Amino acid sequence: MTVEIYNDNFQNFKRYNIPKAQLVIADIPYNIGNNFYGSNPKWYVDGDNKNGESKLAGKAAFNTDFSFNIAEYFHFCNRLLKKEPKHGGARGRSSDAPCMIVFCSFQQQQMVIQYGEKHGFKNYIPLTFIKNYSPQVLKANMRICGATEHAILLYRGRLPKFNNDGRMVFDWMPWERDGDTYPKIHPSQKPVALLKKLIEIFTDPGDVVIDPCCGSGTTLRAAKELGRNAYGFEISKEFYRRAKTEMLDDNALWLADEIPGQTTMMEQMEFARLLP
Repeated sequence: MTVEIYNDNFQNFKRYNIPKAQLVIADIPYNIGNNFYGSNPKWYVDGDNKNGESKLAGKAAFNTDFSFNIAEYFHFCNRLLKKEPKHGGARGRSSDAPCMIVFCSFQQQQMVIQYGEKHGFKNYIPLTFIKNYSPQVLKANMRICGATEHAILLYRGRLPKFNNDGRMVFDWMPWERDGDTYPKIHPSQKPVALLKKLIEIFTDPGDVVIDPCCGSGTTLRAAKELGRNAYGFEISKEFYRRAKTEMLDDNALWLADEIPGQTTMMEQMEFARLLP
């Protein structure tokens, strides 16, 4: 089993001679720029608007929120994935066709679907992940707060490999938080538990999983724990360093860092009460 992370752009994948993937999965930048903390109490000092704006007000979480090119992303993901099999699966079973999963904002879904179709992914299934909390606590007494995450499952023609163990898999799933089980590295880090569930459904042990925007490395960690080969690309030197030394190193010792923007349920209730 091989697990590798590269401090490089996914466009340079050829220099690493990595195998084609059964599953490409990534959380693309949401393109919200300087408004990353716009609905979060951390916009203010100590989460209280009476204290004025904090150093996070008007700041982006990472530079790719301004420069991410989704057309290039789909072009290279298409090349990173295995080819479509010539034959379907046995009667009543899916084929070994590959697929890709793109985590995105609700507003990005149609754009992801359209670019997917342009690059050969003519079929898609929207996925919704249900949280039992919301980071959107500013002005919570004035509006509905978002408590969902979204992704699009895309495939070319044949239904992708599908392991459901005889159970129906719905297009919505609970958002399982990792708690203190894994280090908190990235401000939009996806839970290992959730990624493991997706990887188990669409791949088999020994298959290849690639994350072109791997951030904290949780996709690679999930794949590693499931016996899949995994490769990831991360252009930020700091995220790359921490993913390699904290998330992917079995011998790493780490302290749980607070994710900017993540709050507990009690904090959310208190902020909702205090903030206009």
